[in-house]
Parts: sequence; structure tokens; C-alpha cells
Amino acid sequence: MARYTGPVCRQCRREGVKLYLKGDRCYSDKCAFSRRSYAPGQHGQQRNKKVSEYGLQLREKQKARRIYGILERQFRLTFERAEKQKGVTGENLLVLLERRMDNVVYRLGFAPSRTLARQLVRHGHILVNGRRLDIPSALVRVGDVITVSEASRASEYFKGLSESFGQKGAPAWMTLDAAQMTGKVERYPSREEIDVPIAEHLIVELYSK
Repeated sequence: MARYTGPVCRQCRREGVKLYLKGDRCYSDKCAFSRRSYAPGQHGQQRNKKVSEYGLQLREKQKARRIYGILERQFRLTFERAEKQKGVTGENLLVLLERRMDNVVYRLGFAPSRTLARQLVRHGHILVNGRRLDIPSALVRVGDVITVSEASRASEYFKGLSESFGQKGAPAWMTLDAAQMTGKVERYPSREEIDVPIAEHLIVELYSK
């Protein structure tokens, strides 16, 4: 299965909730979901449609995949890893997803969306502990220092970013030095600190069948 390349606002409409896939546009009046919050397709505006238990579980899994931009096989492998860890499987899954390199770059404010964050990582603009890491799915660890490479800071994108960088701050589990465009992973996030509209127990139920 190839990566989805169609209109991303359609995914928000399908899941019935804003997934913030287009960065700043999602906060503006141009957001397609704000204008048409019903599901896409000719039957999208039908109300009171009965959804099965399996349908609810599937939609929750699809929502998580779309928020973090992960294909099915990679998502399943992440779930299997979470299942082998100690603790609650659903919470382990979300923590693993939050630790992804592209998500960390997004959370620190280097990019307005996870899609752009993934592109920055792949193009080698981001360093981890002083070394280039161009694998978006790589997991950060406690103590890792994430920064923008010196060569990349001269680009038009990062010059424009520097004017507003750091205004949104960083998650509680990371620290941010806006002047140096550097972030550090202090610890792994708790479930309460992961602000994604996902009922992870439904995903666990789906994969446990």
C-alpha cells in the first residue's frame, strides 16, 4: 500500500474530527473541516448511521494512523512492540508514536505539521546529538538533543521560522532553547500529556481479536 497523496482535509472529514494535518491552515477560516464537517462522499451527510463495535475500533485505529502519518504495516509493528513492553499496551503505543523523530520535530515547533516535519528529517536538516538522523520513524531516547544543522539555518524556511519560533513552547517532557533552536528529551510523556483525540483501548481491542 502506497502512502496517501490525496486531499488531507478529506481524512479529517472521514474521521469526524480535526487531525491538524495541514498545520496553520487548520487554525484558519480556510479549514475545510470547519466548513464541511460531515464525511466525504454522496452518503456523507446521512445522520444516525449505526456503527458496529468493529467499525468503532477500526475508525479509532485509522484516526491514529492518520494523525501520525503511518502506514498499516508500520503501525502494526509499533503495536506489537508496545504489547511486549511492561505497562498498559494502549499507553505504550501512544508513547512510542510520540517518540518518533518526525513527531518530536513537530512537537518542538520546527514544523507546523508532522508531514513537513517528516520532510525536514528526510532532507537531513535535523541533528540528534550532533549527528544527522534522516529516518522519520527513529525513536528518540531520554537525553537526546535535537537541533537544526548549521547549514540549514541559512535557508529561507528556517530564517522565516526564527521570527516566531518558540512561541508555542514545548511539551512538558521536553525542554526547548528557542535562541539555539535546540530541544532536549527530558523524559517520556505520560498519557495525560499526549493531547491526541484517540481512545487507545479501542485499538487494543481491535488487534486483540
